[in-house]
Amino acid sequence: MQRAVTRQDAGIPMDTRKQQLIDWLKTAARIPRFDINPASEDASFRRYFRISFDGKTLIAMDAPPEKEDSAKFMRLAELLQRAGAQVPEIIQADLSLGYLLLTDLGRTQYLNVLNADNADRLYGDALNTLLSLQTATLAEVRALPAYDDALLTRELLIFDEWYVARHLNVQWNDAQRRIWQDACGVLKRSALEQPKVLVHRDYHSRNLMVTPQHNPGVLDFQDAVYGPITYDVASLLRDCYVAWPDAQVQSWAEQHRARLVKRGVPVNDAEQFRRWFDLMGAQRHLKAIGIFARLNHRDGKPGYLKDIPRTSNYVLEVCGRYVELRPLEALLRELHASL
Repeated sequence: MQRAVTRQDAGIPMDTRKQQLIDWLKTAARIPRFDINPASEDASFRRYFRISFDGKTLIAMDAPPEKEDSAKFMRLAELLQRAGAQVPEIIQADLSLGYLLLTDLGRTQYLNVLNADNADRLYGDALNTLLSLQTATLAEVRALPAYDDALLTRELLIFDEWYVARHLNVQWNDAQRRIWQDACGVLKRSALEQPKVLVHRDYHSRNLMVTPQHNPGVLDFQDAVYGPITYDVASLLRDCYVAWPDAQVQSWAEQHRARLVKRGVPVNDAEQFRRWFDLMGAQRHLKAIGIFARLNHRDGKPGYLKDIPRTSNYVLEVCGRYVELRPLEALLRELHASL
């Protein structure tokens, strides 16, 4: 892999960054003529462009270095590839500018094509890749940042600060605050008692690409950590962007648990695994609701607000299933009833 060394980025405006990216592609990447079009964007400061030339395509990533850690992205791409996932290969990078040139995993997100006829096949492929990631014995996996109490707490605070206080403009009283804190304790204890594995952390239909070989292509892995075994399973099967009947979700989750057991992972208790899966999903969905609100209020991206009702329904369903979370269910219903 070649790497160009150029001047340091110092907070260049986005339109200027695009022109600078074009110049970099022409000079450092030696692609003199090409078409450039938006490929996708995510809930961060990164942007992706599809570069078309000579009958082929590549992806150019714009990740402002004062906002995004591209070196971490590169390390994790190598780790996930070695662990068995199909991720973009890095052709060239300039860490000082925050530009990367990547192979193109295509235009078709899982979200665009999932339906009742192909769900078993597509989720089967995604769970196969997840099984490889979760059973990888690479030393680097254990060296990933820990999904510990502090991180779980920070994530739950996003719901508190951005959805409740900012989006709903609600200040909890002391009794409501105790209910919230008690529920957070239940969710964190459940997460921390689980076997630990490589956690992608955003393993869902917008980050999985349908590919002709080695399906799926896996994107947006730069926040990977070492943590609870049910996190990515819940992220995939209780997706914030697409919902399936609960019986089907539980069937997929149970099939995955059984395969983990065959690989020697200590998840023999099906009832405990389901509880871990449910509560981990609730923690993730509370965080996601907060992130959707933050994207609207802080980043000017209101498009994610439409996903809050679906995500809230997941939380309410799980809370109603476990007696220790029913006070939180009542609290959340009370919040929305007062709007």
